[in-house]
Amino acid sequence: MQKFEGFFEYYYDDKTDKIYLVVDKFDQEFLYVNSLAAGVGSNDIGLDRNQLGNSRVVKFERRGPKILLVEPNYAYRAISDNADEQNAVRDAFAQSVLWGFTLVTEEEGKVLVDASDFFLNDAHDVTGRLKSMSQGNYSLDKSRSAFYLPKTKNFPKNSEVEVTLTFTGTPSGRYIRSVVPTPSNVTVRQHHSFVELPDNNFEPRKYDPRAGYFGISYYDYATPINENIEKRFISKHRLQKKDPNAAVSEAVKPIIYYLDRGTPEPIRSALLDGARWWDQAFEAAGYKDAFQVKLLPEDADPMDVRYNVINWVHRSTRGWSYGSSVTDPRTGEIIKGHVLLGSLRVRQDFLIAEGLLAPYEDGKTVPKEMQEMALARLRQLSAHEVGHTLGLAHSYSSSAEGLASVMDYPHPLAEIKDGKIDLSNAYDDKIGAWDKVSIAYGYQDFPNNVNEEEALDQIIQKSFAAGLTFLSDQDARPRGGAHPYAHLWDNGKNAADELERVLEVRKIAIKNFGEKNIRDHEPYAKLEEVLVPIYFFHRYQTEAAVKLIGGLNYRYALRGDGQLITEMVDPQAQKAGLQALLSTLSAENLALPEKLIAMIPPRPISYDRTREVINIRTGLTFDPLGAAESAANMTLQLLFHPARAQRLVEYHSRNSDQPGLGQVIDQVITSTWKKSHNNGYEGEIERTVDDMVLVNLMGLAVDKDASEQVKAIAYLKIDQLKNWLQSRLNSQQGDAQKAHYTFAIRKIEQFQDDPEKFELVKPLDPPAGSPIGMGCD
Repeated sequence: MQKFEGFFEYYYDDKTDKIYLVVDKFDQEFLYVNSLAAGVGSNDIGLDRNQLGNSRVVKFERRGPKILLVEPNYAYRAISDNADEQNAVRDAFAQSVLWGFTLVTEEEGKVLVDASDFFLNDAHDVTGRLKSMSQGNYSLDKSRSAFYLPKTKNFPKNSEVEVTLTFTGTPSGRYIRSVVPTPSNVTVRQHHSFVELPDNNFEPRKYDPRAGYFGISYYDYATPINENIEKRFISKHRLQKKDPNAAVSEAVKPIIYYLDRGTPEPIRSALLDGARWWDQAFEAAGYKDAFQVKLLPEDADPMDVRYNVINWVHRSTRGWSYGSSVTDPRTGEIIKGHVLLGSLRVRQDFLIAEGLLAPYEDGKTVPKEMQEMALARLRQLSAHEVGHTLGLAHSYSSSAEGLASVMDYPHPLAEIKDGKIDLSNAYDDKIGAWDKVSIAYGYQDFPNNVNEEEALDQIIQKSFAAGLTFLSDQDARPRGGAHPYAHLWDNGKNAADELERVLEVRKIAIKNFGEKNIRDHEPYAKLEEVLVPIYFFHRYQTEAAVKLIGGLNYRYALRGDGQLITEMVDPQAQKAGLQALLSTLSAENLALPEKLIAMIPPRPISYDRTREVINIRTGLTFDPLGAAESAANMTLQLLFHPARAQRLVEYHSRNSDQPGLGQVIDQVITSTWKKSHNNGYEGEIERTVDDMVLVNLMGLAVDKDASEQVKAIAYLKIDQLKNWLQSRLNSQQGDAQKAHYTFAIRKIEQFQDDPEKFELVKPLDPPAGSPIGMGCD
């Protein structure tokens, strides 16, 4: 057999395609990591090349002829010198036996086991993922699976085994059909790593919710009764100064990241540059050359846990990028940073630039600023995802604080200069002020005479004085979110003002839109792909502005830290936010120029309608009213979210100056249904918006997550609208408006007969949105 010497010695038998593992480390814990080396290629399915799977502390235990791979339960511990106390906790909570091996032979304390079935197992749960994504029921076909020797290697501190696995079944989803040559046979590669755990010299750092870190937690049952039983520590790499007393010092061992060699230029240089921004933060924390980024050595395997790797991943569609880590669950020490960057991300930014600039004056020449904008975003994206692998969480208040963090989601900043759109400042080009605070908190190496807890708190307190804060994912989500400053893909300190500005940028882009937005010899139908990110250019700033309505300003305040705890958003700010939102519903903003509509024909053969174009009700032809419907519904769904509606009810009851739900609904109806309607195309848009208002009000009135009072108010406003329509019906001029009123009255009456059984119209969805470049991103 072929012998592989290393951390765990093993042998490969090429006659039987089996691996025999030598187990000589019993009851000695190590890290077991499984991953996906070669993926499926669909962002929607989520099985990507070089995707990390589970990482677990395990150990081998012998039970007669059986060798068990056991995962201890580190969620519950007793940090104590008392063995009986430790055993009491260990026996109170279940462990997990991941596999049972049968002994083949033994000698001198070593045993040989046939590990083939273990390695040829679906450890990454590909079958489960395909089933959960409704892509089909598949099972592992071992007759079409085998070891993959080019990536099966052994090293002194880690053993690596890779296998080719084939899953067979009946495909039922379009995603799997779109990426697999024979969808009934899905072949991927899975990777297994056995890794020596770090030594005990790592010093965990206390978790603080204000510092911007992911972390680990566990329950310590040896904790005195007057202390908190749950212990929390941040996730971080091991980094120490050679001289902790020096203001600036080299690191004992620098943190080095490696870029995937499969990344082409000029993308390669952009990703290297962006990742290297983090050295600015480490320099600010007193390190010299402590963070480095290099190209992956030719003989290195990106799945080898000794390398922190930035992977360049191809998919069939645009999708999220990820920053994940292999972390020691005992301490929070990051062993391997692992970044996945989707390769189609850059093309979406290029598409946005095409839409904003209408750049093809002669139909051929590609202006330099388009590529530079796309590369600028890649630099930011590289820094962002590497930040996650340093332990950092999303920081979504950054845009309201002068782009304080690359851990925010940045929307391209399109400025208006001399009446033209300018993208020269589309993305930032450096690490942010908050990022330096976070790195200082997590990685500062304090001299022995410094009280670490006090020094860490001082870092946070100084950030408050500088006007910096940290708010993360749950605070930024738009549908139920309430925070006025923490948003995804936004710009500016004031969400309402920025929405009005973005609408002006959008107006200029749409006015200039035409054949200069595509290159020579491209089908005119492709104008629609370029139009989509421009027509919906305001979508993320709309998500930001809507959070002013029924909004609550707050911080992750600790007792005694002097931070704001909670504060309702000022009524005037809510009024401004509502006015900006109503602007997104105006026919002026939703209508497209006639010359542009006439320039978009039905799709030619082989150019299918995908989710990247506008949903339509017109068969083959472009549908400008469908575009208006989906855009209007986008705003109204956010505005009439049941959580937002409930806060409006609650806050108004506590403070009558706060707008109530009824007031907001009245203002929306006054600005839509009750507004004098135009003739022609703009009039049809206005009627479309009216319909979306009524559909969303009805939806709120029957929403299972809405309170009884929210439903009651929505029902009342629907009834009041019906009465108003009935009183105005006979005075309407023209069949279009009379039909509009008559049908609305009939719908409301049917709804009132039995709201729960009334079938609501499903509005058209907008084309695919997040991630921009279609986070986490």
